[in-house]
Amino acid sequence: MEALIEELTEILEDTTIPKNVRLKIESAILALQDKEIEESLRANKALQELDDLAENPNIPSYIRPQLWNVVSQLEAL
Repeated sequence: MEALIEELTEILEDTTIPKNVRLKIESAILALQDKEIEESLRANKALQELDDLAENPNIPSYIRPQLWNVVSQLEAL
């Protein structure tokens, strides 16, 4: 989980990401950090946020593979 949070945080540090995309990523990070919820539920909440971004045309093309990587790792949990 921590590695996924770090990867999403690195994506957030990119200044070319639009605000609406940034908000979705921040929401996914918050879901992953919620220790009161079971790990699988945290992963599902984060997946819901990130799935919306997969087809978002506002995402820079070089960020998309990073997001897909995080999504595939979350799906494996």
